[in-house]
Amino acid sequence: MEAALHHQSNEFGKLQEYLREFVYGGIDGAVTTFAVVAGGYGANLEPGILIILGFANLLADGFSMSVGAYLSAKSENDNFDKHEKIEQWEVENLPDSERSEIEDIYKAKGFKGHLLAQIVDHICSDKELWVSEMMKDELGMMKDSKSPFKIGLATLISFILVGFIPLLIYLWDFFFPTNVNTFLWTSILTAIAFLIVGWLKGIVNQTSTLRSILETVGLGLLAAIVAFYVGDLLESFFMK
Repeated sequence: MEAALHHQSNEFGKLQEYLREFVYGGIDGAVTTFAVVAGGYGANLEPGILIILGFANLLADGFSMSVGAYLSAKSENDNFDKHEKIEQWEVENLPDSERSEIEDIYKAKGFKGHLLAQIVDHICSDKELWVSEMMKDELGMMKDSKSPFKIGLATLISFILVGFIPLLIYLWDFFFPTNVNTFLWTSILTAIAFLIVGWLKGIVNQTSTLRSILETVGLGLLAAIVAFYVGDLLESFFMK
């Protein structure tokens, strides 16, 4: 029983590592898709056309954003690995110089005398620790433990899941026609999505929950207003 709970806790912890990607992927998905819906509504587009545009945007932008997130994370890891190999070579071939750098680093931190010598001896006795200290303190680089593939996947999943919400009512009304105001209900559902994602954003950034919610909802509202009036303007210009 305890082993199962420990396993579940570890799995939940792993999922939490990618909460940041989920939050920002979800924000982008909701904002961009709702902007398409608002622009189409402002342009008086048929629901079928609006759904096509929404899904095209959802899938294309979601894929593009996830690939960008993957490549960015992979590039950072590759850059870290490159500099780590350089530090490993320097520790192997220029130990006196690298030892002196470790000493300077810890002198700058306020250590001196016998304690400084002990710290330097301890670090330089373990080449792995030595390289790690050089990467962290000399170059200011720390390797991200997260998988670039999982970063891209989390971004894609959240973009599509949250970005689908502004299309949900239109899709439902298309197959099961109702008399409801589709744009109004879409706006309500999207606002709820922004509230939830904004709350999660506050957790990720460890900032005020209210501020994060207001920022996220405000961003979505601004994008929708701009898209609506641009759609309305273009419709009046091109469809006279």
